[in-house]
Amino acid sequence: MRRAGEVVGTAQGLLVARSPDESYPDVGTELVDEELTTVGRVVDAFGPAARPYLAVKPAEGVSPAALLGARLYAR
Repeated sequence: MRRAGEVVGTAQGLLVARSPDESYPDVGTELVDEELTTVGRVVDAFGPAARPYLAVKPAEGVSPAALLGARLYAR
């Protein structure tokens, strides 16, 4: 697994994660937390090319606000 980023906020029901560098998971990639629980899927990447933000659609039953500050990983 590869680190995808850290959740820095929420917007319109989506998680917003900041990528640690210029490599980031493709749209559609499933993301998990540190316990390997599915958190959601990447729906968009935006912002600066050096460290883009990822818009993540939460999985069923996942509370976006509860994941603020969580590290996410690409499965």
